[in-house]
Amino acid sequence: MKYNEITSENIAELMESFYEAIREDETGLGDIFNHKIGTTEEEWDAHKAKIGEFWKGVLIGESTFRGNPMQAHMNLDPFPPELFDNWLNLFKESLNSIYEPQIADMILMRAQMIASRFKSVLYS
Repeated sequence: MKYNEITSENIAELMESFYEAIREDETGLGDIFNHKIGTTEEEWDAHKAKIGEFWKGVLIGESTFRGNPMQAHMNLDPFPPELFDNWLNLFKESLNSIYEPQIADMILMRAQMIASRFKSVLYS
């Protein structure tokens, strides 16, 4: 069953689906994330929880997220801007597997805006 509303619980499902795809990605994203986060389940669970809090803040206004996502990306080793498109494609696939189309599209639009902002800062 796909969701037609956004809740903390289905954001957690989204994080599970999305980061499973990231970990398996062979375009370079998997390597970047595994290098930065680590490879243990505990490290990934902590990352999923943290980024889940970020998305709860963005999408439903309920969050305990503390951090600076832009700075975190600036601190990474340089990577090609095309990886943002790969990230968005994997995110879209996860969204489409969890949410009804109108919800998935709305969340994707937010993710595209965030990715666009990050790309403009990192690559200009």
